[in-house]
Amino acid sequence: MTQAQGAPTTASAQGNRAQATPGAHQSAASGNVAGTVSGTAPNAEASGLVSLYRKALPANGRRAIARRFSPEQRRRFKQRLTAASAGLQATGLRSSAFTAAHRALIAGSGTVVVTIEGRSRLALPQPRLSPEAARRANLATVTEVLASAGIDYFCIRQRDRSATTVAVARADRAAALQALSEHSSVQSCYLTTPGNAGKVFAGYRSPSWRRFASAKVVRLFTYHTDPSRRLVLGAEHGCDLEFWSADGEKLTAPRRNSIVESVPADGLTVETPAETFTAPYGTRDRGLLTVRTREEFTTVLPRDITFPVDAVYTWVNGSDPAWLTRRSRFSGTSYHAEAANAARYADHDELRYSLRSLDMYAPWIRTIYVVTDDQTPAWLDTSAPGIQVVSHRDVFRDTSVLPTFNSHAIESQLHHIDGLSEHFLYFNDDVFLGSELSPRDFFLANGLTRFFPSPALVPLGPPSAEDVPVAAAGKNNRTLIQRRFGTTPVEKMRHTPHALSRSVLEEIETVFAEQHATTASHRFRSSDDIAIPSSLYHYHAFHTRRAVPGDLRYVYLDVAHPHTPNHLDRLLLARDKDVFCLNDTTSNEGDFARSDRLIRTFLEAYFPVASRFERPL
Repeated sequence: MTQAQGAPTTASAQGNRAQATPGAHQSAASGNVAGTVSGTAPNAEASGLVSLYRKALPANGRRAIARRFSPEQRRRFKQRLTAASAGLQATGLRSSAFTAAHRALIAGSGTVVVTIEGRSRLALPQPRLSPEAARRANLATVTEVLASAGIDYFCIRQRDRSATTVAVARADRAAALQALSEHSSVQSCYLTTPGNAGKVFAGYRSPSWRRFASAKVVRLFTYHTDPSRRLVLGAEHGCDLEFWSADGEKLTAPRRNSIVESVPADGLTVETPAETFTAPYGTRDRGLLTVRTREEFTTVLPRDITFPVDAVYTWVNGSDPAWLTRRSRFSGTSYHAEAANAARYADHDELRYSLRSLDMYAPWIRTIYVVTDDQTPAWLDTSAPGIQVVSHRDVFRDTSVLPTFNSHAIESQLHHIDGLSEHFLYFNDDVFLGSELSPRDFFLANGLTRFFPSPALVPLGPPSAEDVPVAAAGKNNRTLIQRRFGTTPVEKMRHTPHALSRSVLEEIETVFAEQHATTASHRFRSSDDIAIPSSLYHYHAFHTRRAVPGDLRYVYLDVAHPHTPNHLDRLLLARDKDVFCLNDTTSNEGDFARSDRLIRTFLEAYFPVASRFERPL
């Protein structure tokens, strides 16, 4: 994924960084130049001058500068560099021949101009932009053009699910390229080859097609952008056109795929929904598009995950006066004291953006459950298919312990949710998917779950009065594992979505019945608590051969840290993490206001596309 200058870009095949185009086709959102973690200020990391600074100046020189200036001073200086370079670029683009030469194409196709790696490109806005939507649009272009030209084709299944693939007999290569070339003259298509997506050619320019006259595989795609032009999806979600060679009565593939090396030349094709290839693990965005394939490519493989996967969030609005009053009544503290300590429960609208990340990057999630103390965000559309708000009263078997303000207690009851799938992901609302993932990142096809150990360690020794609640719970978990399995867990788990199994959670409730019930009974965090879905589950499932370690590209950011704004700028620009966590440890009102602005601005820039679960504005 690429993005408008300063808006986010993801790690992609071409590694592009898109920039909002100034001038005649400037988007309303691009007034921020590299827009965004600090509102109207440019992204401090978006300028090529900043990249050049890092390459040209030795590390010891950069460290010397860092010692003399604060993180905020250095960030403001880099923002000025970004603004200056963007101004120079705007001047160049306004005078470029690109805009004038292709004004008619832009007007006719509804495309807009973006800049990627300093080059002007045409992009098609989509209101429901997502990787799957981009794949479907690119697949539709190729298959519809081929069908209209009377060229036989079939979709095939590749190991890499980021792009789709259409097979055509090599004998039809010239006719297929000609048909697609004619189509590209009225639509802003681009060409490249897999593995070389950094070298892109405009499909609406006739000379581009001559480069691919003898290619075994060609990738065709359109740049897609959201209405704000902050994100741009490119070649990584294109459609590959493979040319299969005739070998007697067989057609043989030019490269490996997931199923077969060859198919009968006269084999029958079958019609299947396009989502079979664009969203192989499922999506709620079912369309009318069907494509041709061979039966071989509808085969279910042993590694395929076919079971449903749900997601569960626990959520609280800690600034809600009714909730604070209820909490103060049970804590024995005045309401005003509770309100002053509300930063721990502060709501920066993280749930809204975490749901956006799930909607965009995990369309295969079946149902999302939001577990709350009878609170519902005002923006959440509870009538939307695929989401349910669940009260604590509906999951606690012993409701006499309610109300509870203990996250460990609430987490101990998640597997009691009515209708919850056997396999599900548990999210804290400050955890976000940073790029597209599949169920296989969290589960094996045989039902085993994956867990993600952290380099952070649980201190050795028994719980003590100095331990924060999370450390005490980790030590209590360790004691249980030591007694039952004879090993000593020392690693914490990363703040990622936790892959869980209901049956294992039910077993934990039985095997560790005393500790489980004690934790559930605590209205507030206690030194006797155990932490089940985030730690104990993974160690217990591992020792009983139902979980294995996994790995995700991940980053944890504490919003209170002075370097975090710079880290957010880089994350926004690179989009190179599968999962990230934004934890706010601020404690006073002034810091809260600052962190609230920082978090909301960053998340809106990273996830500008509203999810299906938000009420219309």
